[in-house]
Amino acid sequence: MPRGRQARGFARVAPELGEHMDLEVLLAKMAEGDDLVRGTALVGAEISDVSARGTSFESVVFRGCVFEGVDLSNCTFTDVLFSGCRLMRCKMERTWLNRVDFRSCSAPGMSFLKGRLTGVSMVDSQFSYCDFSEASVSSLRASSTSLVESNVYSTRLSRVELDGCDLTRSTVFRASLAGVDLSTCDITGIRVSSDFHELRGAIVGEEQAVQLATLLGIRIKEEEAWLS
Repeated sequence: MPRGRQARGFARVAPELGEHMDLEVLLAKMAEGDDLVRGTALVGAEISDVSARGTSFESVVFRGCVFEGVDLSNCTFTDVLFSGCRLMRCKMERTWLNRVDFRSCSAPGMSFLKGRLTGVSMVDSQFSYCDFSEASVSSLRASSTSLVESNVYSTRLSRVELDGCDLTRSTVFRASLAGVDLSTCDITGIRVSSDFHELRGAIVGEEQAVQLATLLGIRIKEEEAWLS
């Protein structure tokens, strides 16, 4: 699979933003629920088994942080950068991600169920087994990112750019890939409806077209070489 070009980010936040809030204050705000975390960076923080309970994050940078068993559902992230972070057993269900960038992050199994993603980039990241079911996704750019066995069910997709991503065995039901360029991605074993309507209008390469033809039960005849 070709390596993708680095996707342009959306977050309007300086990567060198300094730390203006310590971890204890952050945890207190998350525990309070419906609080605001703004204008700070957290470096190397380890957060586990907590719920953010609707916290809003604005102009925040997370660098090298570890989130384990953290429930970020019903939160709002605006102009937020995750760089070199690990998010394990975490959820962002019904969460609004507005201009959010993930750079070299690992978040296997992340759930974006019924979330709203408006301006999200994923670069050189691991999002295998993630769930986008019933989410609204507008302006998503992903490059060199694993989306293996991701679930895209009844998801509203618009302005999606994928470059060098791994979509092996991803499930796409009741969602349209029309206009999405898949030509640099690995779509081996992609799962779609029996009438393949999810793939109508998608852009694929020649080898991928042959691969998809097998899903339709089409046998491609090779030209016979004539003996001289």
